Order: sequence, then C-alpha cells, then structure tokens
Amino acid sequence: MMNVVLLEPEMPSNTGNIGRTCVATQTRLHLIEPLGFKLNEKALKRAGLDYWDKLDVTVYSDYQDFLERNPDALGRMYFATTKAHKVYSDMKYETDCYLMFGKESAGIPEEILVENEDHCVRIPMWGDIRSLNLSNSVSIVLYEALRQHGFEEMELMGQLHQLHWKNK
Repeated sequence: MMNVVLLEPEMPSNTGNIGRTCVATQTRLHLIEPLGFKLNEKALKRAGLDYWDKLDVTVYSDYQDFLERNPDALGRMYFATTKAHKVYSDMKYETDCYLMFGKESAGIPEEILVENEDHCVRIPMWGDIRSLNLSNSVSIVLYEALRQHGFEEMELMGQLHQLHWKNK
C-alpha cells in the first residue's frame, strides 16, 4: 500500500481532493500538523465527497512524531519539490513507499530536503511557473509510482454500454 504524506497542508479543498485520490488508489494519507483547517470542515468533506469515511488517514503532531510512528519510512520516502535535480518519473518507487508533499505556500522545509536530497523529485514545468496545484502534484507522482507496479489490484478495464438511438 502506498503512502501520501502532507506536511502542514493549508487548504481543505486540496486535502479533500487528495483524500479522494487516496481512497481510489487504496493509499494511506498521513497529515502532519499544523493543519490550515479542521478535519470536520465543510470544504474538506465537499472536496472528498462521500469518500472521506473510507479514507485510511492518520494525523501527527509534527514531522518528528511522523518519523517516530513510521520508522519504515526512512529510506523509502520521496520528497516532491521544485528544488529537486531528479524528475519524478526517473525514480524507482517501492510498492509501499511514502510520497511527501509540503504545504501550498512554502513546500517542504529546506533542511528536510537537504537531508534527503537523493530522494527529492520534481515535476517538470515550463517557464517561470512557481508550482502546480498540490492535489494535481500528488496525483501525478502517486500514479507514476502505481504505474511502475502495474497498478497492482486496481481496476484496469472499463466497460462501455452500447446505446441504441432511434431514428426520428
């Protein structure tokens, strides 16, 4: 099972969208405080639709609390940042790795990135765009990690229902 880690997320709508993506991919969501919203906020639930109650989510008091409660994350955590030298699609992700994303206004603190430089990844962007939306970034990196493992246990085939139109 994959893990998405949000470090101090600020916008409930982004976190709600990410929660819905986590449910759709059977991914755990880890939220590291402080949060810029309350977990019972309407905007969070609206973005997560009726999936929020199906979400495997854990909240941590700070980054150290997260590390202490997830010792298996060490060495298997990838940090999404615009400051990385590696592109997210060039990384080889473990099936149960941790994908960390920072808060919308500032990203992941530089001291964390420096300590983990070999596991920092970036999403390529054109021009002087500062960054992508957080929920979009999570989707891009998470789906690449899942793709590398053949979308294990995920529904790969849809079904079209043939429609019959009557001539008027």
